[in-house]
Amino acid sequence: LYSPFCVVSAASVPPPHSTMKPGSPVPMGTDNPGVRRAARLGVYRYNNSSNDLFLFKESQIKTAMVQVVRGLRYMLHVDIGRTVCKKRERSNLDSCHFQKKKNLQQMLRCYFEVWITPWLHTARVPVALCY
Repeated sequence: LYSPFCVVSAASVPPPHSTMKPGSPVPMGTDNPGVRRAARLGVYRYNNSSNDLFLFKESQIKTAMVQVVRGLRYMLHVDIGRTVCKKRERSNLDSCHFQKKKNLQQMLRCYFEVWITPWLHTARVPVALCY
C-alpha cells in the first residue's frame, strides 16, 4: 500500500545490525549547517564571558557529535581565533577577519555543548571551555 504522506529517510535509520542505541551521540559532519550554527552559538557564549577587547570566531570545527534528547545536544571541539573586530563595535562575526598582527594573534581550543530545542525556539550553551 502506497501512502504519499509517509516519508522515511534511509540516512537517519541505522542498519538492523547496528549497535547504536536510541539517544546515543552520533558523529556529524563539521560542515553540517546545524553544527556550524551550534559552533557560532558557542563562540557567542565565549565572547560574552571573556574580558578580551577583541571578538573571537571559529576558525575550524574539529569534531562534532549530536545527541537527540529533548532537542539536540551538540558536543563540539572547535578552534577559535581572535579577530580584528573589537567587542564594543558590535560587528557581525562573518565580516570579521582574523588578526594579522603577530602580537595580537591568539588561537584557542574549545569544547562547547550546545542545546537547541527547535520547537521552543531556544538555544543554550551550558558548557564553553577554552584553553
